[in-house]
Amino acid sequence: MLNPQWLRSFAMLAQAGSFTAAADELKLTQAAVSQHIRHLEDALGPLLIRRPRALELTPAGKALLEYCAEMERANERLHARLADDGEVGTVGLITPGSIGLFLYPRLLDLQAMTPGLVIRHRFAPDAEVLEAVLHNRFEIGLVMLKPDDPRLTASAFSEEPLELVYPAGERIDSWQDLERMGFMDHPDGKAMASRLLSRHFPGNPGVQTLPCRGFSNQVGLMLEPVARGFGFTVIPRYARQAFANQEAIEVVQCNVPVVDTLWLIHRAEWPLSPRAARVVEYLRRQVKAV
Repeated sequence: MLNPQWLRSFAMLAQAGSFTAAADELKLTQAAVSQHIRHLEDALGPLLIRRPRALELTPAGKALLEYCAEMERANERLHARLADDGEVGTVGLITPGSIGLFLYPRLLDLQAMTPGLVIRHRFAPDAEVLEAVLHNRFEIGLVMLKPDDPRLTASAFSEEPLELVYPAGERIDSWQDLERMGFMDHPDGKAMASRLLSRHFPGNPGVQTLPCRGFSNQVGLMLEPVARGFGFTVIPRYARQAFANQEAIEVVQCNVPVVDTLWLIHRAEWPLSPRAARVVEYLRRQVKAV
């Protein structure tokens, strides 16, 4: 890589037209500027034709001057990015499906209010969230289990209860009602149902004994068959709140709820960018308002 000071000397020399004028502008000695040009010519070949009253750039010199201009523009872009004011640039957020369904429309609201902000969001399970943040593919993430990796900072973001959701107009008073209705499963369905049903129906024979009426791997679609009367399911509250057809479903009120903590994570070695910090502050207000 070429020495930046040599490049500054060459660019000023091309602009000023003489070694004396260039040295004055750079507040260097003429000998220092000459030495810088000599180093560049040792590396790149002849750059200047020295005439009594003027300097003329060789083809290599013209190419180097264009390179200097490109480096200056790159330097300006770098400083612009580092001078992040929280309103311009891209923010990457990766989350589990349930909370993502709740947050994404609100992120779009923020983007509409801040046209210079670009939101990049991805749904992913905990393991993928951790890996993406650790490898800097996303600046911030949300996970269900607090990580113990020293490279990550984790702070409590929100609490999310599990909910037993069933078709509107049905009744759930006993385990027999669940057997009659049947279970709509999803990738975490049986695990979530086991945790919640053990609280609501102590001593039950287990979710595996219930008839399975269907399966979907998309948490955002899980309440569609429930709303159509095909069975009940157990999902996190944020997924239920994101469902559009609320009048078609009901939620069992559990006296002993199962509540998970969602953890906000980012790399511990450096602070959040101002724009990411702005997104986090905005989202914390959104979840508190629910």
